[in-house]
Amino acid sequence: MRDFPPEVLPGDTPTWRSPLSFLTWLVRGQAGLVTLMTVLVVVWQLPSVLSPLLLGRAIDAGMIARDPLATAGWSGLLLLAVVVGAAGGILQHTYVVRSWVIAIYETQKRVGHTSGRLGHVLGRRVPTGEVLSVASSDSDTFGATLEVASRFIGALISFALVCVLMFTTSPMLALVVIVVSPLLLAASTPVLRPLSVAQRDERTQNSELTSLATDIVAGLRILRGIGGEATFGANYATQSQKVRFLGVRVGTWQGVVEAISVLVSGVLLVALVYLGTHELSAGRLTVGQLISFVGYALYMLSPLQTFFDFSQKWIAGLVAAAKTSALLGAQSPWRSGGAPVGPSPRLVDEASGVEVIPGRFLAVVSADPDASAALVDRLGRYLPSLAGRHDEDDDEEGLRGKALRQARSERAARRAVQAARDEEAAQQPWGVTADGVNLRDVNLASLRKRVVVSDTASMLFAGTLQEAIDPWGRATRDRAEEALIAASAEDVFDALPGGWQGTIDEKGRGLSGGQRQRLILARALLADADVLCLVEPTSAVDAHTEARIAPRLAAYREGRTTVVTTASPLILHQADEVAFLQDGVLVARGTHTDLLTRPDYRRVVARGMEEGDD
Repeated sequence: MRDFPPEVLPGDTPTWRSPLSFLTWLVRGQAGLVTLMTVLVVVWQLPSVLSPLLLGRAIDAGMIARDPLATAGWSGLLLLAVVVGAAGGILQHTYVVRSWVIAIYETQKRVGHTSGRLGHVLGRRVPTGEVLSVASSDSDTFGATLEVASRFIGALISFALVCVLMFTTSPMLALVVIVVSPLLLAASTPVLRPLSVAQRDERTQNSELTSLATDIVAGLRILRGIGGEATFGANYATQSQKVRFLGVRVGTWQGVVEAISVLVSGVLLVALVYLGTHELSAGRLTVGQLISFVGYALYMLSPLQTFFDFSQKWIAGLVAAAKTSALLGAQSPWRSGGAPVGPSPRLVDEASGVEVIPGRFLAVVSADPDASAALVDRLGRYLPSLAGRHDEDDDEEGLRGKALRQARSERAARRAVQAARDEEAAQQPWGVTADGVNLRDVNLASLRKRVVVSDTASMLFAGTLQEAIDPWGRATRDRAEEALIAASAEDVFDALPGGWQGTIDEKGRGLSGGQRQRLILARALLADADVLCLVEPTSAVDAHTEARIAPRLAAYREGRTTVVTTASPLILHQADEVAFLQDGVLVARGTHTDLLTRPDYRRVVARGMEEGDD
């Protein structure tokens, strides 16, 4: 039997041929727990199943026959059934919690493995809100699905047991239950499909609302600076109203299912009581047997309600499984294997003509910052960014019903096309060589170890300052302090209560933009990569701080390969060489002083020179 925490290996991937196969795989993965929970459900139901029989026997054999011993005996058996059922209920709830927690843990671990496996490709396959929704709400849905599956199987067994007990007393009434119950359940099937559609739509819109909230929180400081809070707040309000509308629709269909279940149960109860009283008047049933049948009829409400509950939660599980399968089944375009990258490789970018010489500090200057950032992406073997991508929120504005589903289908098709393009781009010669070997043919893990890229999109995670600077816990304190000083981030250490153990909020929300950037720089420096590529590492700091960072950065990386994209004269002065790009192509290379003779180069760095003079 599985215990918590379960071992979830990166290669332990589920079946995702279809949502149904995923849920089946999920149930098989906890087969021992599901079986035990099912048995405990039956034990838990024993008082409800046996109470009508024992009560009827106590009335007929004890009270009507005026036999105190028989009354006490049957009452004792009833008490024993209640005690056993209570114990079974307690154990069943305990194992339900275990199964639920395991389902949440496994799902979140697999999402983490998938995110690590795909890296920057993840956002090109699945929206950010989808990832968060799978890790949070869908993982919880799977726990509920496993719980209701065991309860459903237990209810079937208990239902069958009650039917057997009814057959021993009145075959006619038992036959009515067996024949009528499936017919009454079938009456609810027409509403299950619209319920499924409503749940899928609500789940999709909820993940998009999460994506929008994530984007707003990430850019809140910038939004306040440009006065865009009201616009984005209105967008969020509009999207939240969509989710509310769809939630109401889901609740409506769930209410219909619940109403049908109550009606079905009531009809069956009335039918059994009516037929039972006629059997009593005809002398074919005793008083105790009639009371037993009424008890059986009342118990029938429980399994019927369970069947309807199972249909609702299983549909929700299928919706969640479809989303989770799309995430966990996303494939990386990179081929496996490949030759390892040697230490301090010489990198050559064919598109720009830039050569990265080992052990040198190279600065890259371009009138178009995107061109220099694209160069760094190529050096690190990262797919080009999807600049200007038109995403789902605008596409679905004002759409309903069939048009909304068509828009989502088109969105999925666009992502499939993008995945095919990424696959094609990754399999083509990369255009960058490391010691003469094309990056397409090198081992990706080896390349990531040798070449580290830190750009403006790098994030800080919640935790201590020590974890933010050294997330792997491999550096000594002296080495971490050297990196912190090189990034001129000592003020962050001094300002945090607790020093290295001071806490930092998610994305460094309690820090200024410059402080976050300097911590990210310190983390990149502490990685001690053979080749370190930094994209605008001082864009958010003032000139005085930048003046401290520039010489420290050069001294810290002395003798190791460093590539920095920047137009800051303070850093350019420290570089061994500067590569000047125009339209993404190398047009000049030399020291900063030498290149200042070029008017086009001076125009690019002029603003930085003025800020440095100030």
